[in-house]
Amino acid sequence: MTDETCQHAGDAEGSGTAAEGPGAAPPGWRAATERALYGEGGFYLRPEGPAGHFRTSVHASPLFAGAVARLLTEVAAGLGPGPVDLVDVGAGRGELLTGVLAALPADFPVRAYAVERAARPDGLDERVLWRSEIPDRVRGLLFANEWLDNVPVEVAEVDPDGVTRLVLVRPDGTEVLGEPVSGRDAQWLARWWPPAGPGSRAEIGWPRDEAWAGAVGRVVAGLAVAVDYAHTREARPPFGTLSGFRGGREVLPVPDGSCDITAHVALDACALPGAELLSQRAALSRLGVSGARPPLSLASSDPGAYVRALASAGEAAELTAPSGLGAFLWLHQPR
Repeated sequence: MTDETCQHAGDAEGSGTAAEGPGAAPPGWRAATERALYGEGGFYLRPEGPAGHFRTSVHASPLFAGAVARLLTEVAAGLGPGPVDLVDVGAGRGELLTGVLAALPADFPVRAYAVERAARPDGLDERVLWRSEIPDRVRGLLFANEWLDNVPVEVAEVDPDGVTRLVLVRPDGTEVLGEPVSGRDAQWLARWWPPAGPGSRAEIGWPRDEAWAGAVGRVVAGLAVAVDYAHTREARPPFGTLSGFRGGREVLPVPDGSCDITAHVALDACALPGAELLSQRAALSRLGVSGARPPLSLASSDPGAYVRALASAGEAAELTAPSGLGAFLWLHQPR
């Protein structure tokens, strides 16, 4: 689901990718994930798209798209007259944009862009412009829902002697420890995710920092938002978060194209000056999404409205549950 303007190929500085060939060491997780997700026949290029394998906030309830629509109107009000852009980075099969366009007033002046590596799906609203790259100039709202967690990164592990090494991986998912972490990888870990002793693991997040900075750099006025399962330095998971998903179930991450490969995002490292980090629960509450039950008096005065309100409250509760989708973090980056 990643934008090709935000490069993260395995040959960048700091990568632990090894050369391929007979007897060569296997690659690191960054190159292996890139190939498995976005190479020929890659997981994210399949016709069914992400929705065929896992459920995001977009799929959980139309309330999510409605909240994004309200956020877009707020951004537009701050920009003044004229059309505004809505750019969905990592657009899947256009589900979020479809929902947002349906929630906006019919005469709202918006240019909707879906940024995605996969081909445009059949039947998508003709108003949606399908692109493989973020537009050069974005005036409005750039929204990246569960994009950064699929920007591939290296994995590091501390060996029994206390040396932090890159984790290499074979196509069947078998891991071996490679060379000691060095260069840019080591610098990023020292600043954002210091090793926690033998056996501890970390995902080296600077490719995501670069990807986000590249996306934000296209916004000339408005707001950029990244939404993801994430963590901050005060609560880094000691053994990392690398995992796989297939058919609605969590599975072992195997870089053979058979499953999604994802890891939570060190979103505080991505943040640029002026950013705000908040939970999905707090972000959606600002946009009017609440899981509060409707008053019982409504059941007597208007039973149909009560049932509809109760269903909406249930969907809102799922989107904001602290132990579920509400645990997502939102990074607001005004421009």
